[in-house]
Amino acid sequence: MDEAKPCGGCGTLGEDLKRCAKCKSEYYCSRDCQKKHWKVHKKICGKSSGASPSNAPATFSDKPFHSLHAKTWLHGHSEADTFRLLIDTYRLRAHDNYQIEGKTDAGDVLGGAGDSSGGFNRFLTLATAKQNLLPSWWTPEKAQECVSFGMDTEEWQSLRKTITKADVIDHYGDSLMPMQLRLFGEQIYGTGPGGQPGKTVMTMMMAQEAGGAGFMSHLGLG
Repeated sequence: MDEAKPCGGCGTLGEDLKRCAKCKSEYYCSRDCQKKHWKVHKKICGKSSGASPSNAPATFSDKPFHSLHAKTWLHGHSEADTFRLLIDTYRLRAHDNYQIEGKTDAGDVLGGAGDSSGGFNRFLTLATAKQNLLPSWWTPEKAQECVSFGMDTEEWQSLRKTITKADVIDHYGDSLMPMQLRLFGEQIYGTGPGGQPGKTVMTMMMAQEAGGAGFMSHLGLG
């Protein structure tokens, strides 16, 4: 029998609690408890001995939407984190396209392929063509390394796996992370999911970061 663990959010003891996907050191009885406890847990998440740095989610400044607006959202991250964020941007957009329009890419697992390397390669070609959007060290060779990074693993960033908005929130511990990925994807594709422009959302979130009223939204997507 598993040893009972206390929920980090409410303190309830249980034997089937789920561990934090990032540091593996905190336990929760529900997603609501995890969300409520994140403001406290994020200060130590990833710093414990049980953390897995090679697969831990990237972290951002306290004004990620300002970075998105300035097109420096990817700048300053490690190479591995940059690869993961590009993979997650592509995979969430692929899921959104399928959910909203029923569209799939022939080079994506959602379209029946064994992996998403074909669709992701085309995504990286578009991203590379955007001036200053990617870090200064980015090259065509790095693009191929990024594809290999997603193919040579069965971890979170695997290009053989699909993701949903809920998966992204759980992995990053941030309810606004899907919005960040979608807005970054819009900078690459030229349009948001389902053709929805993200300009208003960007403006509102920047106002919230600056201390304005702002509002919380996920572009209406599940």
